[in-house]
Amino acid sequence: MVLEKLDKRFPRLKKIWADGAYAGKLVDWAKEFGEWFLEIVKRSEGAKGFELLPHRWVVERTFAWLGRFRRLSKDYEVLIETSEAMIHIAMIRLMIRRLAA
Repeated sequence: MVLEKLDKRFPRLKKIWADGAYAGKLVDWAKEFGEWFLEIVKRSEGAKGFELLPHRWVVERTFAWLGRFRRLSKDYEVLIETSEAMIHIAMIRLMIRRLAA
């Protein structure tokens, strides 16, 4: 699980935002396992269509950036490690272009 890897790599991490689909046992598990506060970002009850949710737009924006890279637009990779490396390369490229501008 992704959260299990976070504990050792990011010891200062205290708060995690998650989609409404992750409500339930995951909240208790996050507190117990990593001493994190897992905040669930939910849509309003009567919302229809698109609704801008706090903090969630950051993730959606990042996915949109990654979707611009042809290699990441489809799941071509056999190994998860290769996909992870391609994401790192794409984000490095984005940051270099911003620093150069």
